[in-house]
Amino acid sequence: MDGTAITIIILAIAGVVTVTIYVLKGVLDQLPDLFESARRAREAWKRLTAKDDDAPKRDETEEQPPPAVVPSADNEEPPAAA
Repeated sequence: MDGTAITIIILAIAGVVTVTIYVLKGVLDQLPDLFESARRAREAWKRLTAKDDDAPKRDETEEQPPPAVVPSADNEEPPAAA
């Protein structure tokens, strides 16, 4: 091989290494955002699938109102239609 071919091969290898490093840096720069998004998605899924334990519950010590009792008169006729 002559000197020109060796120079082109060296430049090609250097170019491939440079592009590989550039792409790797770009991917590594995006990883923190990816991890943050995954964390938020995981927390949202946990909130969605969690049982409703945080719902307000009725206080059992609260006094219950007396039941409504309607007196029934079996011998009375219903009101006449107008």
